Amino acid sequence: MTPKISFEFFPPQSLEASFRLWDTIQVLAPMDPRFVSVTYGAGGTTRDLTRDAVKTLHSSSGLNVAAHLTCVNASKAETLEIAENFADAGVKEIVALRGDPPKGAGKFTQHPEGFANSVELIEALAATGKFTLRVGAYPDPHPEAPNAQADVDWLKRKIDAGADEALTQFFFEAETFFRFRDACAKAGIDGDKLVPGILPIENWKGARNFAKRCGTHIPDWVENAFEKATRDDREDLLATAICTELCSDLLEGGVNKLHFYTLNRPELTRDVCFALGITPKTVLENVA
Repeated sequence: MTPKISFEFFPPQSLEASFRLWDTIQVLAPMDPRFVSVTYGAGGTTRDLTRDAVKTLHSSSGLNVAAHLTCVNASKAETLEIAENFADAGVKEIVALRGDPPKGAGKFTQHPEGFANSVELIEALAATGKFTLRVGAYPDPHPEAPNAQADVDWLKRKIDAGADEALTQFFFEAETFFRFRDACAKAGIDGDKLVPGILPIENWKGARNFAKRCGTHIPDWVENAFEKATRDDREDLLATAICTELCSDLLEGGVNKLHFYTLNRPELTRDVCFALGITPKTVLENVA
């Protein structure tokens, strides 16, 4: 079975990064994604860049674009105004998140007039009736969660608040997702609402640090394999093989949707899509 796919990008912060984003879109848009999303930086630092990138993508690419929206450093009124601006621009999909604290802050602090958490944000957005809402989910325990069940319980609250779908944090073994899906099913969460987040590993050192920051378990065999591949200058071959095998295992386990964290570097994601039997269907003409 050929999966339905989606891609995540981050907003460019320089002219060079803008060209890289457009190049990424040109490479991946022909894969016919369900949607593409554009992230916020920690502490909401790229809020304006995200807004501009989302509107530009929506107007020029023909892609279904989802905007990330967080609770960080903004009042409820400001946050909902941003959402209204997206709706007015024709953007009807939002990835609603609490958001990471600013670098060095240590922990999330609620704005005096802002949303306390993602559940409050989702409830407010759902009340407008204007958006498809996606949220985050954590197959490995979130760094702030006391245990794995707490993440399941919190996701249930988000679904009950009006979330349509959950995009998971990345993980390295399919069994991690399957255990999480089973726990969600026991909590009354429909497994079809769970979309595995996939990170094609462009750079092992960076991915390793990212995994440690977000609480993703790194199996010993992955660590050892990348150490050897890095020495032999075969990192890309290993990354493509591991990512393709992970996706294949998920599909064999009943998954039919995959969400790729592209890091605005499309080649590895494209190669994995090809390996999964996803063939180009569309060509962008208006993005420049």
